[in-house]
Amino acid sequence: MGLLARRLALRNWRNFGERSIDLSPGMTILCGRNAVGKTNSVEALQLLTAGSSFRNPRPQELVREGCDRARASLALAGDGRVIDVSCDIAAGRRRYTRNDKPATPGELPQDLMSVLFNPDDLSFVKRGASYRRDELDGFARQANAGYSRLLSAYGRAVEQRNRLLREDNLDLGLLEAWDASLARGGAALLHARCRLFERLRLVIVSSYESICPGERLACSYESSLGKEVMSLGRDELQDLFLARLEELRGEELRRGQTLIGPQRDDLCFTIDGRDARTFGSQGQQRSVVLAWKMAEVELAHQIVGQMPLLLLDDVMSELDSGRGDSMTRFVQRGIQTVVTTTNLGYFPQDLLDAAEVVSIGE
Repeated sequence: MGLLARRLALRNWRNFGERSIDLSPGMTILCGRNAVGKTNSVEALQLLTAGSSFRNPRPQELVREGCDRARASLALAGDGRVIDVSCDIAAGRRRYTRNDKPATPGELPQDLMSVLFNPDDLSFVKRGASYRRDELDGFARQANAGYSRLLSAYGRAVEQRNRLLREDNLDLGLLEAWDASLARGGAALLHARCRLFERLRLVIVSSYESICPGERLACSYESSLGKEVMSLGRDELQDLFLARLEELRGEELRRGQTLIGPQRDDLCFTIDGRDARTFGSQGQQRSVVLAWKMAEVELAHQIVGQMPLLLLDDVMSELDSGRGDSMTRFVQRGIQTVVTTTNLGYFPQDLLDAAEVVSIGE
């Protein structure tokens, strides 16, 4: 199975004092009442594999009340390798180490990627465009070590340019310089994002077919620069970006903000030719996100050469029997999985017999 997460250890982390959890190479089920720390455990696993958390916490929020520091560590082993990663919180700062040597968050997924599926994701199709962009960007940060730098640099360029657009005595020469910088960074980001999306798209379509036989899912990247972006190279994207900025110059000056670029893009899903957001049933929309998560797992396997750690935070209770069965069959294909639940009755007995069941909060 390759490199596996073997043991999670927490000290003064969120609601935990001292707690360690041994993880099965197959499925580990964290079972307990609400608000006892199951999701806190999953969050720690995500931080130690993806380098970030779906909660986007401030460092101090990870420290147990009344304490001044916290630590989460994860032992990884497999393929003749033993790797220990940790996250220490102190003085309002987060510090990562890998085998006791300093590491950046972006270096952690090189050992073991992770894919998280939680109840918020079930509204993936219906929510705003930023949610879908963030999902794609979050996976891209794990898949491509340089993606975080592209994303951060472009975000800063947008902020700086927006400030400039709102100035009373605007220096047009300076604006043109920022246009060039924005187009260069935006083209690099968009090119990387589109290439990854195209690889995901192919797997999403086939995954959806396995969940909903007979239905045809299509997904597309909707760029504010135009439909042709998927076929363009980086230099061509940069030229297109600059041309569109010039076209929109007057409108952007009136509104004081950048109106095009990757920060304005969206993902579109159709089922049998109809917009899934408007016309899809709740079950179909949930099948789309299930297919998306399956595709992330499959693509992570292609990129790293081994299956990622799959984190399912209280989603089995939200899936009907058909989609729950699809997820169960999927995780039984040799994917190390950590699941949280309040009720073991959501799982078939054969799965429970093979799983490691850990009580949390007792």
